[in-house]
Amino acid sequence: MVSKRALISLSDKSGILEFAKELELLGYEILSTGGTKAFLEQNGVAITSVDQVTNFPEILDGRVKTLNPMIHGALLAKHDDASHQAQLEEHQITPIQVVCVNLYPFRETISKQDVTFDDAIENIDIGGPSMLRSAAKNHQYVTVVTDASDYEEVLAQLKETGETTLETRRKLAAKVFRHTAAYDALIAGYMTDLTGEEFPELLTLTYERKQSLRYGENPHQQAAFYKRPLGSDFSVASATQLHGKELSYNNIQDANAAIQIVKEFKLPAAVAVKHMNPCGVGTGETISDAFNKAYEADSTSIFGGIVALNREVDAATAKVLAGIFLEIVIAPSFSDDAIAMLTAKKNIRLLTISYEQTKKDAWNTVSVEGGLLVQSPDTYGLKEADVKVVTDREPTAEEWKALELGWSVVKHVKSNAIVVATEDMTIGVGAGQMNRVGSAKIALEQAGERAKGAGLASDAFFPMNDTVEVAAKAGITAIIQTGGSVKDQDSIDKANEYGIAMVFTGVRHFKH
Repeated sequence: MVSKRALISLSDKSGILEFAKELELLGYEILSTGGTKAFLEQNGVAITSVDQVTNFPEILDGRVKTLNPMIHGALLAKHDDASHQAQLEEHQITPIQVVCVNLYPFRETISKQDVTFDDAIENIDIGGPSMLRSAAKNHQYVTVVTDASDYEEVLAQLKETGETTLETRRKLAAKVFRHTAAYDALIAGYMTDLTGEEFPELLTLTYERKQSLRYGENPHQQAAFYKRPLGSDFSVASATQLHGKELSYNNIQDANAAIQIVKEFKLPAAVAVKHMNPCGVGTGETISDAFNKAYEADSTSIFGGIVALNREVDAATAKVLAGIFLEIVIAPSFSDDAIAMLTAKKNIRLLTISYEQTKKDAWNTVSVEGGLLVQSPDTYGLKEADVKVVTDREPTAEEWKALELGWSVVKHVKSNAIVVATEDMTIGVGAGQMNRVGSAKIALEQAGERAKGAGLASDAFFPMNDTVEVAAKAGITAIIQTGGSVKDQDSIDKANEYGIAMVFTGVRHFKH
């Protein structure tokens, strides 16, 4: 009986030739099948075909190859169990000590724009996960490798002592179960999407580590950043970093908040964010004009902030950006001149992201202790809202623009939220207060004299008329809010008293 066997079956053959040749030199008989067998044989590795071991041919167009007791018995037998060894001898099964398997490219297949259902189904691997799970279950005796980055360590241990350590086998087994779980999660998601089920009885998600982080929200907290496979292209997780230090936990949170706001705008737009709230938003004819307005909106809070822009950063914009201390600038691209100017600043981080939004995440998720909240994104704008003018006076064309900009921004501000805006920039933001009039006072104080003739947007209804009162005294001439309070008429009457135009949307924009 052969004393050492390795089974190799791969769709991704990166690095396998060298690994197989080293195993061969170490005295392993190598079992393989299909494309892997052909590849290794063409490159001079002696192969025993799996069907020679199973005494059964591949059938059903290759759907059944390794699903056989001669394979799984060899993988699952305990090497120090006399009964197991006796059964192997009785059935003439030779143990397999090393398994090297990766799976059909299901993820790559379903990521193609023109993928068909039949293509997706045929790329659901059955035999591969079964072998991996069998070998990983029996890792006390079997070394199982599914990641090419582990080939070197496995070979080093085999060369040194003739076997891998139990610690290594256990780490490799854990990696296998993570790998097969992620693989099955993608299949489950694909099939669930096909059925149209929005909230299935079991929600199985998978993420892959993009980077380890130095710390979390605070230095005493540990953290890492994970990316969702096949997730949105329009995301920090899919961004390309051109310059600067690695992103921190808080950088990632703030950057995500900034791009969620900037995607609201079709005109050239710039958004400055601090602690996940916008401190300034501006639009203009050019991206330089837009950024200047975002800066003017709150030139104090932008210090140390994150800026997102929806057009290429040109030299004129870069010159202004370079004069301010910023943590991150995010844009679809940077001109050569802009790159030269901004990379002269060592500490600034420059990111590019795809503004095409070819892939979008269908759900937002938020972790709570012991659970996960899942909801659809808040994509409602004025076009979807049931907009009603409820006061005697209707907004002017300029006021409508101010209300629309304020309404686009307020849904990204922590509740209770109030945004004061003109037609092309925010001038005051009140965030996260326990009562609405408190948020209004903060936003109006920030706006100061600029509030005269401006619009005010609220993320939810006014429970009483005090917000209208303070808005009127600050010079606000138009208000947009949800409506729906039992005291709506009090707010309407107060607006009419001051000649304010007020619009109800019927849509709430809470953000906790």
